[in-house]
Amino acid sequence: MFESLDVRLASLPSVPLAVVRRQVHRAELGSAVREGCGLVWTFSRERNLPAGRNVAVYWDATIRLEVGVELATPFEEQNGVVRSATPAGLTASVTLLGPYDQLGAAHAAIRDWCTAHAHRLAGPNWEIYGHWQPEWNTDPSKVRTDIFYQVAADAVSAG
Repeated sequence: MFESLDVRLASLPSVPLAVVRRQVHRAELGSAVREGCGLVWTFSRERNLPAGRNVAVYWDATIRLEVGVELATPFEEQNGVVRSATPAGLTASVTLLGPYDQLGAAHAAIRDWCTAHAHRLAGPNWEIYGHWQPEWNTDPSKVRTDIFYQVAADAVSAG
């Protein structure tokens, strides 16, 4: 199904974030991301901070999670909202156009591509969600999510 996803390999800078930290079970993941993004958006709006897209960073397989928004403006950490950042360095990524229930398969496509091209996963993965568009309510095939996996720079091949 996701053979058509174009996996890209690129070195990326770190992006500053405002986040809440959570440890969740897989069954709680969707609600934890929605709730965390909502908390941080409210936090940024109340302080007139220019927030960017919603982000979820998955630090490990136990689903140690940071959820929030891109936010380059300095702010005082309060109410559980703290400063963080996406990892910098080499990443394998895809852009998924489709509903969120396809995220698992898109993640698997990146992992499979990395295995097939001898790229070793080397850390966290994260999702950056496109700003919600009204047309997505009636056409979820246009929902945009960018998915990134950190890969080891020492294992780069001609993939």
